[in-house]
Amino acid sequence: MQLEEMEFAIIAAGEGSRLRKEGFNLPKPLLPLHGVPLIERLIRVFVKEGAQRVHIIINKQSPELKLFLEKTTFELPIVLIEEDTASSLHSFALLVKNNPDWSSCCLTTTDTVFRPHEFHAYLNAFHQHKNADAFMAVTPFVDDESPLYVNTDSQLRVAAFLDTATAETKYVSGGIYCFRQAAMDCALSSVEAGNSRMRNFQRALLENDLQVEAFVFEKVVDIDHLKDRVVAEQFLSEEVS
Repeated sequence: MQLEEMEFAIIAAGEGSRLRKEGFNLPKPLLPLHGVPLIERLIRVFVKEGAQRVHIIINKQSPELKLFLEKTTFELPIVLIEEDTASSLHSFALLVKNNPDWSSCCLTTTDTVFRPHEFHAYLNAFHQHKNADAFMAVTPFVDDESPLYVNTDSQLRVAAFLDTATAETKYVSGGIYCFRQAAMDCALSSVEAGNSRMRNFQRALLENDLQVEAFVFEKVVDIDHLKDRVVAEQFLSEEVS
């Protein structure tokens, strides 16, 4: 099922320095979960959701990752950008700049682990919420060293993105995003304004009075350390069982 001619994109341009310090000497997107590299898992989930292609940005210090993406047979084309960027926001802005015809997109980071059935429901909800400029995956499960806290109203409209939780905080960002044109334009202007973090771009969405809504995932696991792989594999095994 293809939603609104939606494009799918993955930011895979990080260094994975913490994993390397712990002994995993390949780029983070190649870290396997149950034998399947993180990035391959994401691509195959996107295929099941009707993606026509997947746009992926990697850095120039990841020859193993580039080779894997070029040599692995997927059911769709991989549109690869090889570029060193200052941040995830800059990576996203480059994707948008290179694809001015996008009307909507689903963007994830490569280390975000979620259950496919929740992702399917999330995409369906985005399709139904046609007035949402940005549709953010959030979760009550905190599994990040520096989480972005998300405050919402009773209708799950986002009220604030915070570095520290408040008494009203129920959720953190899950690292999965759906954007329409106004939000993608905001990413470009946010970079031009000097912002260098995804969370500051997300705050800019609110500052520019765009409609930002949230969708709750029961659980999203973020992979930063080797111990996180154990958590993620157990999490995915629970779905199978």
